Order: sequence, then structure tokens, then C-alpha cells
Amino acid sequence: MRAYARKLDGDEELWGVVGLIHDFDYEKYPSAEEHPFKGSEILKERGYSEEIRRAILSHAEYSGVLRETAMEKALFACDELAGFITAATLVKPSKSLAELDAKSVRKKMKDKAFARSVNRNDIINGAADLGVELEEHITFCIQAMTGIAGELGLDGKAVKTA
Repeated sequence: MRAYARKLDGDEELWGVVGLIHDFDYEKYPSAEEHPFKGSEILKERGYSEEIRRAILSHAEYSGVLRETAMEKALFACDELAGFITAATLVKPSKSLAELDAKSVRKKMKDKAFARSVNRNDIINGAADLGVELEEHITFCIQAMTGIAGELGLDGKAVKTA
């Protein structure tokens, strides 16, 4: 999200926070009836802005909140893809983002058994809503995540060698 904020002239800190907290309520409230609505209520009680709460609500297709701002579109576009990129990295022997490219992600997207809970249509539609070609979007997200691979545990350093 921070990388897209830089690219789209957004507030890097704000977009980063939204990306970080958008699913904070999911483990406790995983149903479509509750997530992200409960999270939005909690954030409202804690004084979070309407802008943040609206972005979080808009990332769920079923919320009825249309994505209008660049931040809302970027959150939706990056949500499923970030998880998918993580899964694709973790099945690499090196477990390093440095070895992942858009072509291998696209190939994994065709394998319905791989990361089956990830909605491929959301990835495709998210890129389209941002006005970015899918290949470009995947590459951009891989590069952004590579910049923080150590923080994400995707730099291959946790790999044990025999």
C-alpha cells in the first residue's frame, strides 16, 4: 500500500495504516455478516477517520461500499494479491521473494488447487479498477514486497539448510 501511495501521490502513512489494519477483525469475525463491519465499528469507537473506515469497508465486495478513491482501489487490488504472492513465495525452495516473478504468479493463479481460498477474480478486477495491466500490477506488488521482504519473513533467511 505504501508503494502505491508513492506511485499515486497518496499519503504513504495513511495508506500503510489502512493496509496494515484492514483485516484486523477477521479472526474474531470471519463471516460476511460481521467482517469488516465489526472492525469498522471498533475503529469508529476508537476515533479512526471516516476515510480509513470507508476504505476498509470498501475492500469487501459484499459491503455495499463502492470503491471510489485511489486508496480504496489500491487496497482492494493488493489485498488478495499480497496473500497470493506470499503463498507463491513460501512454496519456493528458497522462500525468497527475490526468486518470484509475475510469470510464475500468473502460472500459480491458473492452478485452482493452489491457495484455493484466494479469489483470483478479485486480483484481476483489482488491477483493472486501478487501471493497471495485471502483469504490471503483479510485478509492482512483488517489487514493493521485496523491499520489505525481511519484515515479511520472505527473504529466504529463515530457510534451514542441512
